[in-house]
Amino acid sequence: MHTRVTPGRAIVLALTTFACAATVAALSPHVRAQRGSASPPPPAARSRGRQVYEKHCVECHGESGKGDGPAAMSLVPHPRDFTSGRYKIRSTETGSLPTDDDLLRSVRTGLPGSAMPGWGPLLPDDDIRAVVGYIKTLSPRFAAERPEPIPASTPVRSSPDSVARGASVYATLQCSKCHGEDGRGVGAVTTRFEDDWGFTLHAANLAEPWSFRGGPDAADAFMRFRAGVSGTPMPSYTGTATDAEMWDLANYVVSLRRKPVWEMNADDVTTFYAQQEAEALADPVKRGEYLVDILACPVCHSPVDEQRRTLPGMRLAGGLRMQLSPFGMYPTGNLTSDKETGLGNWTDDEIKRVITKGTLRDGTRMLPFPMDWPSFSTMKESDLNAVVAYLRTVPPVRNKVPRLTRTFLPVYLWNKFEMLILGRDLPSYFYAGNAGSTGGQ
Repeated sequence: MHTRVTPGRAIVLALTTFACAATVAALSPHVRAQRGSASPPPPAARSRGRQVYEKHCVECHGESGKGDGPAAMSLVPHPRDFTSGRYKIRSTETGSLPTDDDLLRSVRTGLPGSAMPGWGPLLPDDDIRAVVGYIKTLSPRFAAERPEPIPASTPVRSSPDSVARGASVYATLQCSKCHGEDGRGVGAVTTRFEDDWGFTLHAANLAEPWSFRGGPDAADAFMRFRAGVSGTPMPSYTGTATDAEMWDLANYVVSLRRKPVWEMNADDVTTFYAQQEAEALADPVKRGEYLVDILACPVCHSPVDEQRRTLPGMRLAGGLRMQLSPFGMYPTGNLTSDKETGLGNWTDDEIKRVITKGTLRDGTRMLPFPMDWPSFSTMKESDLNAVVAYLRTVPPVRNKVPRLTRTFLPVYLWNKFEMLILGRDLPSYFYAGNAGSTGGQ
């Protein structure tokens, strides 16, 4: 397997990595009975749905719908694999297919906190319905099964009493083990997990409901508690808590909402960012982990399998082979704390120099692409120190990556000629497997 990324697509990929779909308030479908799955769309609708899919969806979800598009390996959370028929955001029982309304809502309003945008303002509703119909053809489950909608439930209005009861439910269900005592991760056992597909995910920050995939309202939170989030550690609390208790819990979670920046005045913003700065300085390792993730370092510095999943135990161990036109074939470096093959024996200044200037310990200059040295050189000293502090904590993985070799000069010059004179958009390739000494090719 290899991922083909043209320079034009690389720009889209980079922008998509840091994209975050805006939260759109939608009428909640959670307190009424849901319609079942509709009949298979007629051939004309399937054809139109496929056209819409190929134009707007393949970049992330891939041609066959397996979640393996060119941008997929850079996205957290990972794009959905439509062929499995397993969906996280549903209004149906655990293990059941989503309803058409569930799928339509996800496409129309997007999934906040992810790279999935809301297509409602961008596409005609007929196109949205057509592409949902086509997506359903990608999994045989939709032809063999029908959704099991969760029965309508009577909402519990938010009140001080309901919020207090919800706090008690939060403690009883031990939600703090993942979300922290304050909903923001403080005191959590861990906030980093792996889903059933082997991809990294983080526990939601309950103080920021605008980033909830299924919506920010109490009814949305209730449905997550009632239905669970398939493929993740977030279970359904059916049988563990009553509907009334889950409504109280939902009201409590909504009460944890902090004021977002767009509702702050100038003094609020100044105070908020000063608080963030203080928290970053107090816990540089946590800040460094955040920066390493948000800068997408694991995307290039972790070898992957055919499904673009990081090879077990190889996160940040390097060895991903990249063919970068016009420069040639290059393996990525080992960023773990291994003293022989990683950064274990590097000084702090040597690590910061390679981040900001692209210069290795022996003076070798790195490529100008895809590492964005000019951008990284503008990072604050405290953030650079945080990155180094975090990398020091990455468990050592012995994975000796081959030294960089320059491409044959005539090939390099010909590729430059193709790009600059002939105007060709030469692709870059990211190959599965490990080019280092651990795990084979």
